[in-house]
Amino acid sequence: MSIETFIQEIENRKRKEIDDLAKDLAEKKSKLQTEMNHTIKEIQENFSIESKIQSEREQARIIEASKLQAKKIIFDAINTNMQSAFAVIQEEIEKYTKSSQYKKALETMVSNSQKKLGKNIIVHCREEDKSILKELGVTTSKSIKTLGGIIAENKEGTRELDLTFEELLRTNEDQVKSFLSEKM
Repeated sequence: MSIETFIQEIENRKRKEIDDLAKDLAEKKSKLQTEMNHTIKEIQENFSIESKIQSEREQARIIEASKLQAKKIIFDAINTNMQSAFAVIQEEIEKYTKSSQYKKALETMVSNSQKKLGKNIIVHCREEDKSILKELGVTTSKSIKTLGGIIAENKEGTRELDLTFEELLRTNEDQVKSFLSEKM
């Protein structure tokens, strides 16, 4: 074997190894490109799904916030209407206390108080109601600031019955609000 043949054989082996390496490199490059394309596609799909989920969450949050705001507006409007209605009720009570029916209401309050507390009661009332109550033969005590009605107590002062219009409204407030809500 000559040196030239030997060199030729070495060069052929080198070319073959280089060709094999180039072929191997091309296959790996193609495989990496395919993997990269697949990974990019997965990332894009995941990003698209995540974006959709986030936008749906944001949409739901905005809708719920809007519903809450609408409920607050409705609640405020109802509350304003209730306050207005209670103001009208107080005006009507003031008119009522100037009517002849009010005297009958006071008689009924006194009668109910005597049934619950005993015949001998002390009544606290508005200054302008004292003359009516004295006509009924009831002992009056200190004047109270009220729209109308009475506070009765037994002679010993151990039991009390508050029949002022304010207290009657307060104790029946839920029923009054329910009634007004139905009418609104």
